[in-house]
Amino acid sequence: MKLLNILYTGAIGISLFASSCSKAKFAEINTDPNRPASVPTPTLLVTAEKQLVNALRSEEISLRGAQLFAQYFSQNIYTDQSRYRIDQSYSDNYWTATYKALNNLNDIIKLNTDESTRAIATAGTAGTNANQIAIVRILKSYAFQSLTDVFGNIPYESYGNKDPDFEALQQDPDNLTPKYASQEKIYKDILNELQQAADTLLKYSSDKTFGGADIIYKGSNANWAKFANSLRLRVANRIKIKDAALATAHIADALAKGVFTSNSDNAVFKYSKTSPNEAPLFRATVTANRKDFAISDVLIKTLQGTRGPFKIVDPRLAKFAKPTAADGKFIGQPYGLPLAAGNLFPVDKISLPSDLINAADYGEVLMEYAEVAFIQAENNNWDQVNYEKGIRASLEKWGVPQADITAYVSELPAANKEHVLTQKYLALFNQGVEAWSEIRRTGYPLFLTKAGDALWTGTINGETVTYYFTPEVGKEIPSRFVYPLKEQSTNKANYQAALAQQGDDVINTKVWWNK
Repeated sequence: MKLLNILYTGAIGISLFASSCSKAKFAEINTDPNRPASVPTPTLLVTAEKQLVNALRSEEISLRGAQLFAQYFSQNIYTDQSRYRIDQSYSDNYWTATYKALNNLNDIIKLNTDESTRAIATAGTAGTNANQIAIVRILKSYAFQSLTDVFGNIPYESYGNKDPDFEALQQDPDNLTPKYASQEKIYKDILNELQQAADTLLKYSSDKTFGGADIIYKGSNANWAKFANSLRLRVANRIKIKDAALATAHIADALAKGVFTSNSDNAVFKYSKTSPNEAPLFRATVTANRKDFAISDVLIKTLQGTRGPFKIVDPRLAKFAKPTAADGKFIGQPYGLPLAAGNLFPVDKISLPSDLINAADYGEVLMEYAEVAFIQAENNNWDQVNYEKGIRASLEKWGVPQADITAYVSELPAANKEHVLTQKYLALFNQGVEAWSEIRRTGYPLFLTKAGDALWTGTINGETVTYYFTPEVGKEIPSRFVYPLKEQSTNKANYQAALAQQGDDVINTKVWWNK
């Protein structure tokens, strides 16, 4: 694996994107990727933020992977990924793109720690060395958690921990054979990285860092600190069954120091209406002029109150899905049909993703207040107060009127494990990898389509036909993606060591926190 320091598309593309999204103005730069000292740190940041979100919400890992595994989307015509046949190139593209983002983030740390560049790194609106490093540590933690949730053991690097297994982002850019760190080590180190980064930013909460080049928080240290502590809740909650004492301590500390308390705190990367900086779903459908993804019948029926525990219409239905072009109804594409039946439903007779989520300038959510509320409900014995806070926050984020929110909440059954986790699933819509991870962790929601379930019954050529869900690979929702093919040749020894510790390189091998 060659981890190169590569900027996104060059100075002009970055300048247009930053200008349209955050009003940041960057001069054109002709950069040598092997000499990061020539690149301003705000330029590296906007590049890395976009690379990271592009990778995480890409067609390969999200639209044809996690969004299908979570059964938010369903394929029409081509249905292989719905039945868990995943092209290995998807792993390669996601892996490569995320490590490119990580290298750009690491270059910011280098510029802020090298004596010859520390003063240069703080020029203009960039902020202090310590604050820049703290924000980068948060973004790196987010990227590495996503990577390890997808693959398991991975090459990892830490700012604050010099463990010999942490060598992913070496000073030598030609390191082709980094070790793989165990997921257990990665998760526990991420908790420390986030804690230390948040503590630093809380000391300087009134400061601005990176200015308008920061698409996510426009340079607000206070918001970045809340994001770090909120992300710590997510990370700790995921491993609570593996290390309850460590997880409980971090959850308590994060809550005491400040987490998200409203949607104004949400971590969102908003794209631009200007080409080539549109959101990933828009590029996969509108730009490419394809209709591969419909909203699944699983989600449509849940929102209509005919599937799952909530027997009322959810006001998010029209926010997530379009009415059919043929008759204006909401009709989901049956999930996981065999290839021969993939075109049973013409695109004018199924609900496609709504214009709201398919907008060119869609804001991709990295984390939101609703999730924080549901995590607190889980850790407070599934309490009613945080349950309702999470539901209200999700509906408010999607623009549901207050009267409709109050009416919906008043008709819901009381909080319990199933109800909290099902509402969390609905709130995580369009955050594919996180939703898929929560399904793996909890086993909820209970109503997802399973092997052997009947998908559709109807008449074809005068005969009654029933199609059943028959996965092509395995029998359950995949537990991970397989490693990129190039790792088997370029980094063979470390790849094999990872398999010896983790298990076979197949999609049904469970990652550490899921065992």
